[in-house]
Amino acid sequence: MFLWEGVTEFVAVAETESFTAASKRLGISTAQVSRQVSALENRLNTKLFYRTTRKVSLTEEGNVYYQHCRQVLDGLEDAERAISNLRGKPQGLIKLTAPVTYGEKYIMPLVNDFMLQYPEVEVAIDMTNRQVDLVEGSFDLAIRLGRLTSSSMMAKRLTSRTMYVCASPAYLQKFGIPHSLSELRQHNCLIGNYDHWRFQESGKEKSIRVSGTLNCNSGYGLRDAVIKGIGLAQLPDYYIDKDLESGAIVPILTNYQEPDEGIWALYPHNRHLSPKVRMLVDYLAEQLPHISHYDL
Repeated sequence: MFLWEGVTEFVAVAETESFTAASKRLGISTAQVSRQVSALENRLNTKLFYRTTRKVSLTEEGNVYYQHCRQVLDGLEDAERAISNLRGKPQGLIKLTAPVTYGEKYIMPLVNDFMLQYPEVEVAIDMTNRQVDLVEGSFDLAIRLGRLTSSSMMAKRLTSRTMYVCASPAYLQKFGIPHSLSELRQHNCLIGNYDHWRFQESGKEKSIRVSGTLNCNSGYGLRDAVIKGIGLAQLPDYYIDKDLESGAIVPILTNYQEPDEGIWALYPHNRHLSPKVRMLVDYLAEQLPHISHYDL
């Protein structure tokens, strides 16, 4: 056991580049992480980290030691996965994060169904629209919508979403139907998280800056404004599918509509998926494409 002392703390600091972040990841105090790493350095008689007030980085010796320790820890994770596979059922904690609306409407019901199938699984889910750091927050998994910006994560496409520019029939009757992207400047374009709408024109992506009398980070708030005839909005299908079906909202500029975007499961590239996480990801990928938006 003496040989293992400080190793887990050392790897956590190396991967998060922070003693504070490592303490959060491991669920222990920063002081305890610092003590364990210092004791490890004393035992090895080697400086493993360069420490400044702003950053912690590996020394050359620390990087060599990290590579070996990571292999050992990966081997232990492989051993645990092998045992779990022998048991034939997932168990233990899965920590994941998901966007608020999509998570509440689609992810959480499926997670609950998964837990009913595998009662030995525990789940901690953080619903937030912030792009949280998976390594620092010790998350096994994140659900992300649309385009991916991080290249440091592994990703599995679960399903897709369609983005619509839409309006109410009353608005279009009063102000007319735009037939080209240039006509958007003549309309009240309601803004969500971004003031640029993306389209595809002649096979190429085109981004149009829009403006209007409402700026709201709630999809349901924008949907309500569209239904009431206040203006146009660009919204994903899961907010407005029922309204498109009923005719309360009408899609416009469909000739310029971008291809469907992905909905993804993300996990850190340096972390092997445990059986329980892999099974949850596979379950979501199997179920999400078949869920009718009208059922939830």
